[in-house]
Amino acid sequence: MSVANAKTPPSPPAAPLRRVRMVRSKRENQARLAFWLLIPAGVAVFGVIVYPILRTLLISFFEVTSALATDTPFVGFNNYLEVLSNSTFWASMGRTLYFTLISTSLELCLGLLLAGLLNAKLRARWLFRAIVVIPWAIPTIVSAAMWKGVFNAQYGPLNAMLSQLGIIDQYQAWLGDPTTALNMVILADVWKSTPLVAFFLLAGLTAIPNELYEAAKLDRASWPRIFRSIVLPMLIPSISIVLVLRTVEAFKVFDIIYVMTRGGPVNGTQTIAYYAYTTAFSDQNFGVGSALSYVIVIVILALSAIYLRLLRRSEMSLL
Repeated sequence: MSVANAKTPPSPPAAPLRRVRMVRSKRENQARLAFWLLIPAGVAVFGVIVYPILRTLLISFFEVTSALATDTPFVGFNNYLEVLSNSTFWASMGRTLYFTLISTSLELCLGLLLAGLLNAKLRARWLFRAIVVIPWAIPTIVSAAMWKGVFNAQYGPLNAMLSQLGIIDQYQAWLGDPTTALNMVILADVWKSTPLVAFFLLAGLTAIPNELYEAAKLDRASWPRIFRSIVLPMLIPSISIVLVLRTVEAFKVFDIIYVMTRGGPVNGTQTIAYYAYTTAFSDQNFGVGSALSYVIVIVILALSAIYLRLLRRSEMSLL
């Protein structure tokens, strides 16, 4: 049979091809529309987040002593070396680590107890949960102003209550001593942040199947054994999230200290974030202040990595 007489394959119908072209054109139009709709969000993210981050990194390598300065010589890593060789920086770092360790530990312990109480089968449990979330819902500025009034040395309700109970003989200046003031700020931070920690842990508790508790009761396991073998391993993901979030927030604490103590007395509550603020805006040393900001970022990343590594090891050991 000759080639000329060979049958050619039938061409596909025109209707399916037209339908394919219409679908492809529709997808291209949707992708083009999505791109144009994302442009305002991208501009906002670049202007609010990306540009300030890059600008701060750039300023940290220059000597910028005024917001309107035109002569800004390049100094390289000298700003970072100045930060690391400053005794005030290390003192602020020590107070920040103390604040982070104590507040995060208290919030985790109290949050776990509170989460267990919120998870109990009680009447009007919804009302109790709504009441517990109030401290976290209050803005930090308002919460700090409230606690500043509570600790007031002249008319604070804390002094009045302790005096009437006979615990103290005279009113105390709770925010007048550096060590006491730092602990009082920690107390205010724990009061505000514990409900958030409790609700994170409550989400983990509600995800634990009841069959595990029933099987443990059949085996006559004690509550410490149930907590160590069932509750704690199941809560490791929630605890990891809580520790990372609260460590980051506690390490860069600023607003509650700004309202309650302004870093005093005698720099007793000056954390690293507040020190960076005073260096940049009060002392007008933007180069060193920018370097301080990036030191804070590096330390937070290191602490988060250490947390996650330790929690991963503890999770493997509990399994």
